[in-house]
Amino acid sequence: MVEIYGIKNCDSVKKALRFLEKNSIEYRFVDLRDSFECENIGRWLTKVDITTLFNRRGRKYRELNLSKESLNDSQMAKLLCKEPLLIKRPVAVLENGDLIVGFEETKYKERFL
Repeated sequence: MVEIYGIKNCDSVKKALRFLEKNSIEYRFVDLRDSFECENIGRWLTKVDITTLFNRRGRKYRELNLSKESLNDSQMAKLLCKEPLLIKRPVAVLENGDLIVGFEETKYKERFL
């Protein structure tokens, strides 16, 4: 079963969930606003680099005025834990532990079909 981390009103998350449902792929949705565990960040960073996971284009990034900050990897990881809405969405955690960050239909087709 695939775990999808995101928020329900995110367009990329909606696309990913539609893709999974259309192709009868079983998933469990985890809302980043409700039940996010910081330990996930450490596990995910063994699979992808921080720049892949850290969303510099989202609303939360702008609200926190982070474009003026010069953050190192450690600071970004701490921010992701404190502010999970800074995580690029969706994060799909596959059964083997691999990650797909963001939604690109071609990547989903490669992995799931």
